[in-house]
Amino acid sequence: MSTGQSTTAVLETKQHFEILDGLRGIAAFAVVVFHFMEWIFTDPSQNFIGHGFLAVDFFFCLSGFVIGYAYDDRIAKMGLRNFFISRIIRLHPLVIAGSILGLLAFLFDPFGGHLELYSTGKIILTFICSLFLIPFPVIEDRGFNLFSFNAPAWSLFWEYIANIVYALVLYKIRKNFLVVLTLISAFAICYVGYSSGNLIGGWSGPTFWDGCARISYSFLAGLLIYRSNWIIKNKLGFAGLTILLLLAFVMPFSEWNWLTEPFVVLFYFPLLISLGAGAHLKPCLKKICTFSGNISYPLYMTHYAVLWMFGNYFVNYKPNTMQLTCIVTASVILLVGFAYFVMNVYDKPFRKYLTDRRKK
Repeated sequence: MSTGQSTTAVLETKQHFEILDGLRGIAAFAVVVFHFMEWIFTDPSQNFIGHGFLAVDFFFCLSGFVIGYAYDDRIAKMGLRNFFISRIIRLHPLVIAGSILGLLAFLFDPFGGHLELYSTGKIILTFICSLFLIPFPVIEDRGFNLFSFNAPAWSLFWEYIANIVYALVLYKIRKNFLVVLTLISAFAICYVGYSSGNLIGGWSGPTFWDGCARISYSFLAGLLIYRSNWIIKNKLGFAGLTILLLLAFVMPFSEWNWLTEPFVVLFYFPLLISLGAGAHLKPCLKKICTFSGNISYPLYMTHYAVLWMFGNYFVNYKPNTMQLTCIVTASVILLVGFAYFVMNVYDKPFRKYLTDRRKK
């Protein structure tokens, strides 16, 4: 059996945490709603989901747990090359799709934009950097995002960095040293929260290193949960844990963000990962969790092209509350449908093609 085939076989025999998959989808959905609402409510204290951005920290913590669970016991056998190929096949097709969609939205936005301000060379270079996840915050119309054509890709950049550090260092260090690194990263999170007043940074050039602090702690915490077997058996189920997760996102936005947000990231999200790994899933909810988990990454990586167009429409046409309610509701539903389409027509077939080529 080839390395690629043996890797697949091992994964198929391992327990699958369906509730954690479902929670990942809930977090992705919250991010989409948050991105719409932050256009509408420029004052975050008026935004009912003002802390939706913390979903990214939940993703990071879940990623650390899943990477440790999936690779700790076999990365030495499969080798660095196969590990990196596996991660690229899993992650990068949607990075490409998101970049293409973002470019098209930039070029053909019917509601505004200032295309004439940017040379063809700068647009091409920005697109290439987006394809290869090279931070390049130069487009003012895109808020100087690290990745102007697909803003959420900033977290994928740090996800790649975390995977590289895991493969080179983290998978072989002892748990005591992992604890030390996690504590150091916790201090970094507290410093970012105190100095910036919140943890929303990481997506732009000026807040670049905030992203490093966010991925460092949460990824390490997730890895530590797995290696310490901090799995809490419980009967909360998918519905109960969904409510607990959403509470973090609808938490009031206040002058105490520098304290409440680090608390959520440092303690609350790791607790939810532990509970999610140990919760019992009712059979009737298994399909919902599976769908939620499958759709999470495609939804996260394809939704933002629409957000830029929505933002220009909102600023230029100032729709009323009823219109906004209809537009946002319809847009979210359509984005979920579009993500499902992209997943089945592009992402899964493309990854299968790459995997088959790899095996050959």
